[in-house]
Amino acid sequence: MSEWAWRYDDYCITSKSRAEEPLYDELREETDLTANLVQKGIRRAIEAVTGGVEKLKQGEKTSQPKFDSWSIVYDKRSATFNDDHATLSTPNGRVSAEYVLPPENEREDTPFGRYYESDNWNVSRATLQYDENEDTFYLHVTLKNPDYGSDGAERQESESRDDAPENGVVLGVDLNVTGAFAVTSTAESIGSADFLTHKRDQYDQRRACLQQTGTRSAVLTIQSIGSQFSEWSLDWLHNRANDLIEEAGDADVDGIIFEDLTHIRESIANGSKFQQWAYAKFVELVEYKVESTELFVDFVNPAYTSQRCSHCGCTHKDNRDDKQFECQSCRYEVNADYNAAKNIANRYCGYIHCGQKSRGGWATSQLALKSGTLNVNGEYTPSALRG
Repeated sequence: MSEWAWRYDDYCITSKSRAEEPLYDELREETDLTANLVQKGIRRAIEAVTGGVEKLKQGEKTSQPKFDSWSIVYDKRSATFNDDHATLSTPNGRVSAEYVLPPENEREDTPFGRYYESDNWNVSRATLQYDENEDTFYLHVTLKNPDYGSDGAERQESESRDDAPENGVVLGVDLNVTGAFAVTSTAESIGSADFLTHKRDQYDQRRACLQQTGTRSAVLTIQSIGSQFSEWSLDWLHNRANDLIEEAGDADVDGIIFEDLTHIRESIANGSKFQQWAYAKFVELVEYKVESTELFVDFVNPAYTSQRCSHCGCTHKDNRDDKQFECQSCRYEVNADYNAAKNIANRYCGYIHCGQKSRGGWATSQLALKSGTLNVNGEYTPSALRG
């Protein structure tokens, strides 16, 4: 990436947005890294090039930046930092990296005890570095004190940690092959999976008719309509991603929670490759777009989210019948996709409740509903109804 940005003798690329357009899709395909990690890689390369350009402007001698070792930068969107381990996003899903900790009775005088375990310091990011000689990965965690600026000066107007909010709010999202494309825990339906499938079927039918013709003109037409449909599909998914982020903003949440992507691919394995691409691309676009916001994206284990009652917790295979959900225990009736979206958000809140650290360092978390929030203990906090 730095080679690409530095290749111009008189005009190096120092804009991250200008570098993303030609590099992003190629890097995603070549590396299988998540959207967030590709973004971080591009940003790191452009920052290095920018530093080199500044040296040249000051009359200093320099050359193209080179990275001698393999490394990845993680932030709270691509990693979760817990008391004794971190979970990291990788091309093969999330992996857990356990910390090598000093003995508990000796921690107080170590950096881990003074900073990582201290309430006065927060994890801001981490760099995963690979030592080729030792064939070992090292995770370097960066922490910051919220009461001090980047220059070390105390922030006179900053709130203390005691006054900072302890709770975060998350939005659960259930993705579907039929009906609404995405349903949120605030009961918002986003897009139509049926409409998307219908458009794809129309394209397939037209392509099949042209293939039967077999003429050169028909081949060229197939290529043309294929390109048009690809552009239309990507634009449609972009708009739906914007709709979801807008809903997250209206609900005033901190994070957007999906089921694990591996499960999404498996759940539609019998469907078309187009469906598999559409759902993976949608989540990728959401991850990409939240880069410019305060939101984060995370994932939960999908087990039984469609069969579990979000009202009483009863899990039974007969609870769900297509798009209808009726609990066999408490008789709670609701749209099945809405029920699943609430379970997805509630499961993430449960992780925090069990002691895992959230992306924002919260003590507890709540799930966003249409007219309020609900925590893992079932305590409901109403809010003004949104229009």
